[in-house]
Amino acid sequence: MFGVYAPGEDVARLTFFGLYALQHRGQESAGIATAHNGDLKVATGMGLVTHVFDEEQLSALPGDMAIGHTRYSTTGSTNLRNAQPFVASCDRLGKIALAHNGNVVNAQILFEELRERGVPLRSSTDSEVIVAAIACAPGLTWADKIVHTLRRFSGAYSLGLLTADSLMAARDPLGIRPLCLGKLNGGWVIASETCAFDHLGAQFIREIDPGELVIINKDGVTSHRIAEEPAARRASCIFEYIYFARPDSVMNGKLLYSARERMGARLWEEHPIEADVVIGTPDSSIPAAIGFARASGIPYSEGLIKNRYVGRTFIQPDQRIRELGVRLKFNPMPEVLRGKRVVVVDDSIVRGTTTPRVVALLRRAGALEVHLRISSPPITHPCFFGVDMATRSELIGAQKTIPEIREFVGADTLGYLSLEGLLHAVEGDDSKFCTACLSGAYPVPVQLELDKLAFEHLPMVNVRPRAGEPV
Repeated sequence: MFGVYAPGEDVARLTFFGLYALQHRGQESAGIATAHNGDLKVATGMGLVTHVFDEEQLSALPGDMAIGHTRYSTTGSTNLRNAQPFVASCDRLGKIALAHNGNVVNAQILFEELRERGVPLRSSTDSEVIVAAIACAPGLTWADKIVHTLRRFSGAYSLGLLTADSLMAARDPLGIRPLCLGKLNGGWVIASETCAFDHLGAQFIREIDPGELVIINKDGVTSHRIAEEPAARRASCIFEYIYFARPDSVMNGKLLYSARERMGARLWEEHPIEADVVIGTPDSSIPAAIGFARASGIPYSEGLIKNRYVGRTFIQPDQRIRELGVRLKFNPMPEVLRGKRVVVVDDSIVRGTTTPRVVALLRRAGALEVHLRISSPPITHPCFFGVDMATRSELIGAQKTIPEIREFVGADTLGYLSLEGLLHAVEGDDSKFCTACLSGAYPVPVQLELDKLAFEHLPMVNVRPRAGEPV
């Protein structure tokens, strides 16, 4: 998610490049909303940011401020009606647009209330529930409505909001998903990660505090508290540190690249092995692999080359190509691997579908031994706060012991980083992070049978396809 307040600037173009830097956070759809002459204009489409927007579409989005979104579905299916930003209207205050990162675990209660009131809902995602509830909430100002509504929600939300005269950002009281504030020339920017600021030459100012609402307009920047009382703890998502966020982003004052290097070094301390070469599974595991190699003294090399365009096309492979499986994504280098005892570092094993193929690929390339090291503990529980982690029955870490996983993936040895080692690497403790996917200790109560497609099964009010053109 990205937002910008910059009168006189081409805010749609700035948002495009901000979203381009955040493309790793969602590749299903993209959208931009701008505020112009007291009205909001919105354009959305399916696919990558570069698939959705061209010069003509960006020029049709004038304004002095904007928000944008790249979608990675955690509630609702992959289709155009679920593309963000969403827009809702209030008769007295006008329109409000929303871009949302996270998951609200009690959204169905608000959904039922809105449906009973006859409020039009056309998507199957909790994000539209949030903005519709805000538009219907009591209050004289948008800030009143937002605070009133967000106090009712439980779970994870980092929000970018846009009205005719203000850009706003809000973060849940536990700070589960990241959100930060920056300065760009004479204007302001908000983003899910600091890497978006770097691409635009913006200055990172600070993170939006958990439980904070920031309002940016012609009067400057003001801050409001969402919760009446601050939360007793923080619960930043540990998976952002392991995999999800870009390594060049800063979170909680720490560069993620360095944290991942420390994960690799600690992994060596916990699971040393005699080997000839260390490689990482591109790209997210490279820093941990380098950290493992430095700590162990075993040379680091690139043994797998990633085709970075796999998964970024609408063209489906034929059966012959499909059967090649992981070779579409990774190509091994036999000159690096042949006759070697290889340590391959990966950040996680979720379902266990890709890892056996990677191990087999390394053996076919001539690896004498394959020692698998994972820079996180086993994933044993699903995430309900913004990461589509699969159901518990699909998680290999919940269904098999570590020796059984080693046998299943075909590695000679397998070692996972301990939870204690992970928290040491990120220089934190249980009071600062949500580790639910690794420990089952959720920071707020959740229904363990929560269904990603829950809203798909409920009758909508005024359901209609969402046009991909500006409105």
